[in-house]
Amino acid sequence: MPANKRNNFFCLISLFILPLPVCLAQSSPSPNRAVKTFTLEDAIHFAETNYPAIRAAREQIAAAQAGVTLARTNYLPSANSVWQSNRATANNIFGLLLPQSVIPSISGPVLPATSNQSVWGSAAGLLFSWEPADFGLRRAKVDSARAAENRSAADDAVTHLEVAVATTDAFLTLLAARQAVHAAQADVERREILGKSVHVLVDNQLRPGADASRADADLALARTNLIRAQQQEHISRVVFAETLGLAGTDVDIQPGPLLDSPPESTPAAAPLSSHPIAAAEQARINEARAREHILNRTDYPRIYFQSALAGRGSGANPNGTLAGGVNGLGLERENWAAGVTIMFPNLFDFSALRARKHIEAANERAEVARYDQTMQSLTGQREQAQAALEGARAVAENTPIELHAARDSETQAAARYKAGLANIIEVADAQSLLAQAEIDDALARLAVWHNLAALAASQGSLEPFLDAVRQKSTGGH
Repeated sequence: MPANKRNNFFCLISLFILPLPVCLAQSSPSPNRAVKTFTLEDAIHFAETNYPAIRAAREQIAAAQAGVTLARTNYLPSANSVWQSNRATANNIFGLLLPQSVIPSISGPVLPATSNQSVWGSAAGLLFSWEPADFGLRRAKVDSARAAENRSAADDAVTHLEVAVATTDAFLTLLAARQAVHAAQADVERREILGKSVHVLVDNQLRPGADASRADADLALARTNLIRAQQQEHISRVVFAETLGLAGTDVDIQPGPLLDSPPESTPAAAPLSSHPIAAAEQARINEARAREHILNRTDYPRIYFQSALAGRGSGANPNGTLAGGVNGLGLERENWAAGVTIMFPNLFDFSALRARKHIEAANERAEVARYDQTMQSLTGQREQAQAALEGARAVAENTPIELHAARDSETQAAARYKAGLANIIEVADAQSLLAQAEIDDALARLAVWHNLAALAASQGSLEPFLDAVRQKSTGGH
């Protein structure tokens, strides 16, 4: 999972610690628009079906599959046919003409005189060609196309994992933002109650006026924190919609068991070689090897079995006379031929072919190095995710103690204040401590769930994490 995605979740923890200059934002979907509500699993399935990157990956696989079919057509024979009719002069010249594509070819004897008169000419033919043996070249091309198909499929698996991880991150981030709003709202309500009590005491001259000012200031700060929390929730909702491919649509979530205590078990470690990213890198190695194998087969001779049928017609006679009318439009002479053609590679391509082989060999070594680097990165990500999960579990075990003590402290401080045994500062501090403890406790459980997802993603599949969510939702442990 990319670090910037994981950081979105943990930034919520500092929401009430760092005073950021932000504006009021709407924190709930518009009541006048249809709202799409998702559970976590529904959101992942929806994103994997509709996100543009997923659709693009599917089309790349389809193109690669068509490439395999195209490579297999090299095994088919070819049958080329042609028909030609023309009106031209019949002046031939004896001598050699180097191969070129500008001057039309002409056949027949050299006539004793030149004439500008023209006659009809026609030609038709069919050439059948089949390559019975190619020393493995066509098979190498098919294998290369299949390697490209496998690489596209591996890239598709990586895209699916990235979309699933991004969706899970956005879902949990939105849920954490919602919990932060609830905690901020509870803090505002407590301070409103305290403020009313303080104003009553001040109005009856039982407390100094400074107490009312302090209570009002704390209430205003609590409301500011609530506004910030609502803004963050709204931003998280927009990010979640974008991750689903529903940018501009109102979306909402059903938390399911994600607000409950997470399972104590940890998914079993899977071999990193099966991770989609590692599989994609291995597919690139195989693709480079397939291209190299093609080059190893290009310096062999090509053997073709060929047969031809052809007919020619001309309005010019060998004695120099020209037949008029439509003479020459018919096929007056027919020929057939059959034989074997062996085409040898260009001897001067040896140096270029050797350079191309060196290029592909270097590309293969580069892909192997990238694979090794990928395995290093995946190992490091898994170790980091494991360490983060252990830390999150430890925090989640401690926050209930923090919350219980903060509630007792706030209750006792309020009672002491009403009895005249404490000042307003003690009560304000106790309420601030309680607000922070409520946020810490709400986010601590979500942080464990989030790190369980991160650990599963570091091993290449979110399925173990989703299994834990399903078991929790059905009452399993």
